[in-house]
Amino acid sequence: MKHKIKRVPFLLSLIILFFACGRKETKFPAETFYMPAEWETHEAVWLGWEKDSTQRFYPSIGKIITTLKPHVAVKIAFDNDSLKQTAITKLIELGVDTTGIKMYVMPGERYWIRDHGAAFLVNGKGELAVADFSWDSYGLPGFLDLKYEGNKDSINAAWNKNLVFRLKTGSVDSLMAVAEGAKIIKTQVIHEGGAIEVNGKGTLILCEATVFQRNPTLSRETIESEFKRVLGVSNIIWMKEGLADDPHHFFRRISGNYIGGGTGGHTDEFVRFANPTTILLAWVDEAEKDLDPISRMNYERMNENYEILQNAKDQDGKPFTIIKVPLPDLITQEVVVREALKKDGFTFDVKAESFIPSEAVQVGDTLLRVPAASYFNYLVTNGLVLLPSYTAMGSSKEKEEAVREIFEEQFPGRKIVFFEGLMQNWYGGGIHCSTQQQPKRITN
Repeated sequence: MKHKIKRVPFLLSLIILFFACGRKETKFPAETFYMPAEWETHEAVWLGWEKDSTQRFYPSIGKIITTLKPHVAVKIAFDNDSLKQTAITKLIELGVDTTGIKMYVMPGERYWIRDHGAAFLVNGKGELAVADFSWDSYGLPGFLDLKYEGNKDSINAAWNKNLVFRLKTGSVDSLMAVAEGAKIIKTQVIHEGGAIEVNGKGTLILCEATVFQRNPTLSRETIESEFKRVLGVSNIIWMKEGLADDPHHFFRRISGNYIGGGTGGHTDEFVRFANPTTILLAWVDEAEKDLDPISRMNYERMNENYEILQNAKDQDGKPFTIIKVPLPDLITQEVVVREALKKDGFTFDVKAESFIPSEAVQVGDTLLRVPAASYFNYLVTNGLVLLPSYTAMGSSKEKEEAVREIFEEQFPGRKIVFFEGLMQNWYGGGIHCSTQQQPKRITN
């Protein structure tokens, strides 16, 4: 009996050692800059601002700021001081307490600050850095090549329009870095922040549709090497395509009379990490796949992505848990193709000249415009998850309740806040695209 008593601690120690080794996680050297996961503590959340005569974003911006302020510092960037003063007046009109909001003038600033703004990094020495990706207005050269069917003069003329402002927009991330005393890590890779999805441990999810469209002259090996260098990751998972209702640029014929516009496959529309070992994936059930062409396309695309994720491993060679999150019911708006639109008024209608020749529409056509509506364009910050709601537009309440339950389970201890942000969806973005987190500096 004595021998058995003496051996129990030894056996227990072996078991503990075995499981401890099994749970061993990758740790970054103190000097290595890397991108923390979004659920880690934030020092601030940034927003962009621009003239909003036609898009009607202001009420949603006001709600985002009011919701964030009790939990995290809010910072807003503006293209110029005049716009900053106008914004202060507008926010006060919306009932927003502007006390404590830090405001910056950064020439070239646009609304979608996550995409062109700073992708913040940290290291274990308490330092902050920014991954400075190149910017080409969401792969605009490739879209122009399609629109003008390779005609160099037309392409150059369209590219040079607003070029000065576009170049300034490409420098906003550097200006944010300077404002925060952060190191700037530049790369030739063209990429947007809405297409960066990391687990904070070394794994990055990318989408082939956007990455290769933006970087047609770079090899996969070069692209992977650069992402690893600037984001501090060691493992990359490649998705094939994003959602059908997030097509590349404005406007695109998605299928038949369904049209829309967007980024061409940003990850923050369809695939997100919930924690280092769990991935959320947008999903269309078998019973819904034939309701409309968009659902059918999303069903096929997400099934292909699901197979990829099932076979994927994390940075330590371990499989992921994959959770399917329903997409909202399809939302459409009947629109008319016009020869010209009012310059200073809101309309869902579209111009015939906005389409590429292979997807041409005719003046007078009636089409169905589709927003980039998804529960995945959410923001996780200190004590909060901000999620879009679609029940007011007729989407299933049962479906949205199922989404709530998933998020409550995956983000315990955080308040789940739903609010309507469809106006951003009509322009290819959402809550996540409208914000950019600045992580708290850490010290190992």
